[in-house]
Amino acid sequence: MNQFAFESKQKIFLLGAMGLGVVCMVLTFLVDDPLHTRFWSNFLHNSVFFTGIAFVSLFVLAAFTTAYSGWHTLVKRIWETYSLFLIPGLILMGVIILGIWGHFHHLYHWADPAAVAEDEILQGKSAFLNKNWYTIGTVVILGIWAYFAWRMHRISVQEDLQGTSDFSHHRRYRYWSAAFLPVGAFTSAALIWQWVMSIDAHWYSTLFAWYATASWFVAAMALTILTVIFLKALGYMEEVSTNHLHDLGKYAFAFSIFWTYLWFSQYMLIWYGNVGEETIYFRERLDHYPTMFYGNLILNFVAPFFILMRNDTKRKFGTMVLTSIILLLGHWWDFFLMIKPGVYHTAQEVLGHGAHGGGETGHDAAGHAASTFHAGFTMPGLLELGTFIGFLALFLYFVFNRLEKVSLIPPNDPYLAESKHHTVWPY
Repeated sequence: MNQFAFESKQKIFLLGAMGLGVVCMVLTFLVDDPLHTRFWSNFLHNSVFFTGIAFVSLFVLAAFTTAYSGWHTLVKRIWETYSLFLIPGLILMGVIILGIWGHFHHLYHWADPAAVAEDEILQGKSAFLNKNWYTIGTVVILGIWAYFAWRMHRISVQEDLQGTSDFSHHRRYRYWSAAFLPVGAFTSAALIWQWVMSIDAHWYSTLFAWYATASWFVAAMALTILTVIFLKALGYMEEVSTNHLHDLGKYAFAFSIFWTYLWFSQYMLIWYGNVGEETIYFRERLDHYPTMFYGNLILNFVAPFFILMRNDTKRKFGTMVLTSIILLLGHWWDFFLMIKPGVYHTAQEVLGHGAHGGGETGHDAAGHAASTFHAGFTMPGLLELGTFIGFLALFLYFVFNRLEKVSLIPPNDPYLAESKHHTVWPY
């Protein structure tokens, strides 16, 4: 079966999961501090995470197409529909922008004019870290990404309906793919710096954009594997074989190693340089978030390394489902660790808990406060997991709604035959 039917029971299940997410967000808002820090940080965390998965899906599709890859043709519709989530992602990040302008949240220390006036480092970065740049950069860049996603999806669907012997649609698809690669590569760094790295506004890392993108990539591969296996369990995508699953598993494995390489490189260079405004990022997480810090490595390196190292494990549905769940949650955990400590520190400063006194600096006082357990910050709580489930359901509802409008297998793609006969040998 090549035409997916989004059944009522699936819609009801996903709507129920979205309802759970809404309930968790409402409860988070009600039990939160006066700034609603936990609520807004959960919203930012999940918005960035799933918007990033959509971006990486588009980038991977563009890269494979430009490289004349053929094996992925049978699964490319999944990435095309993933990439269209950039449109809802623009709306989600628009809510964050409204919160900055309306002073509804204090996620970013640089967004407080009073804080900038008293801080030389924030003043030095104010040409880039300001509300105008954040707004324009997010709207324009995300809008460009969404346009590329929409355009490429439209060309792909037109090829289904009007397939021509001269491959004109595929050539157009390839041109758009090649054009997106430099656009996506350069602009993604700017948004990662704005959305995530600027939460710890006194800190910077030249590797951070690579690191965050690698995390998105592994999460996207994990979610792709889960989607493929789910569709196959329903009787769809019969021509997608264990060979395709094997290659998806290889990408999940390879980029888990690449993510670890970037993690180590960033940590090692900052440790070796021993520059105060750099080391404080890791010092904060090692001292006050040790479970999150070391758990990050266990989930995203140790587990996939030992499970996926063997070739045959990449061809077993049960093993791949388990590993993909670990990786999806693991990289959601990774973004939690990127975002939450800095947001918590900023909230403590605004609430006055980080004021000078008792011989502690503002940062030391905030760090001391973080050494005790704080629900939703020290570790993800049930409300965080419920919110994640709600956002995941929103993502999947959007994807399945788009998938049922097109053929799961592109019938006129010139690389379809190659994909159908794809074999990984030896394995």
